[in-house]
Amino acid sequence: MQTQMLIGGEWREGSDAERIPVLNPATGEVFAEVAAGTPADAVAAVEAADLAQKSWAATAPRVRSEVLRSCFETLIDHTDELAQLITTEHGKPLADAKAEVTYASEFFRWNAEEAVRIEGTIKTAPNGLHKMIVHHQPVGVVVMVTPWNFPAAMITRKVAPALAAGNAAVIKPPKETPFTALRVAQLLEEAGVPPGLVNVVPTANSGAWFDAATDQRAVRMVSFTGSTEVGRVLLKRCADRVLKTGMELGGNAPFVVFADADLDAAVDGAMTAKMRHSAEACTAANRMFVEASVADEFTARLAVAMGAMKVGNGMDEGVACGPMINAGAIETIDSLVQGAIGAGASAAVGGAPIDGPGFFYQPTVLGGVSMESPITREEIFGPVAPVIPFTDADQMVDWANDTEMGLAAYVFSGDVARAMAVGERIHAGVVGINRGAMSDPAAPFGGMKQSGLGREGAHEGIFEFCETQYIAAAW
Repeated sequence: MQTQMLIGGEWREGSDAERIPVLNPATGEVFAEVAAGTPADAVAAVEAADLAQKSWAATAPRVRSEVLRSCFETLIDHTDELAQLITTEHGKPLADAKAEVTYASEFFRWNAEEAVRIEGTIKTAPNGLHKMIVHHQPVGVVVMVTPWNFPAAMITRKVAPALAAGNAAVIKPPKETPFTALRVAQLLEEAGVPPGLVNVVPTANSGAWFDAATDQRAVRMVSFTGSTEVGRVLLKRCADRVLKTGMELGGNAPFVVFADADLDAAVDGAMTAKMRHSAEACTAANRMFVEASVADEFTARLAVAMGAMKVGNGMDEGVACGPMINAGAIETIDSLVQGAIGAGASAAVGGAPIDGPGFFYQPTVLGGVSMESPITREEIFGPVAPVIPFTDADQMVDWANDTEMGLAAYVFSGDVARAMAVGERIHAGVVGINRGAMSDPAAPFGGMKQSGLGREGAHEGIFEFCETQYIAAAW
């Protein structure tokens, strides 16, 4: 396991030799330490990226494409190793970790295909006096700040299109899960990515690191995935240099179940939408709006499914819900649960932390939750499903939209036309109709309102890492 930072193709300790302890959340104990980068290390990484990017941008798209295809194959070949690393430092069940590696790898396959399809246009100006040429150049050096909940996929979702378009990256991984980022970067170089194009610099001082990196002239873009609160701070800082930004921020996803829905399918969808990756996902169903006539039955069925989940170390066979990331997460989750119960909700199953080593919380279903409860306004980021009965569909849509977040939403109904109509009225960038999972490298992912700016994935994703240039030419 690599414990140093990667700058310019070299593995280094931090400038001041400080190291960051990393916990295994299943035990609560430190299992390794990683080099802590300083602002000076961030600057060195930007300089290395700037040097490497110039020649990479001049590399033929077909060559870039083949390198990215090699990255896909290399990551797939190391699925088991990467999955075990993810489970060790994040805690998610091994099956979910393997699924994440597959998903993360797919961004390289998709963008290997997109690298040769960055299309421009040429046409005659309306006045007939010249030609109008529009093409797309790489941005340059991109600073990437990634979260702990998807240690591999949130990196590849940014790095793959950035490299495909001809850019270089300086990555600040989270201090909770740095080792997956370092191993992914190492594998990318083994697959043929030129040294210096992908730099990974963990740090214990995120603010100073970010300021130092983004103050460098070579940096022209920041791509961030994380909380809306932090995203606002970074946006303000990026404004100082008018940097291009990509922001994938927090969520508060509504999960809507109409009375005519197939309840078995709705419960299965709810389990996927809520509990994938131990419920630590920005797309996780956060508020279950269930038509009142079936609310009790849905709550009971969901409680049975949640109560049957095996909770434990993600390395153990049969575990479906791993630990939360740290002790602070447990405190936040339990505070929201107790607040909802205090406001009149009842726990159909669960409702408390699990004693013992590690950071575990019982899979929980809350029935009869009021819209006045704080749990409806906060991103839970834990295995808790609040069920809110509704009788009026229009009021329910208003409730669903009564948030500054707008990332994901889910609608279950036997009437697909109604489900589609409701889905279109909900202010969310990603909507699932009668299904609990939507993410795909071939689809545009991103939020509305304060859930983000820009899109990742799909044909649109690569253009986020490009600048559009127009040339007026006479011949």
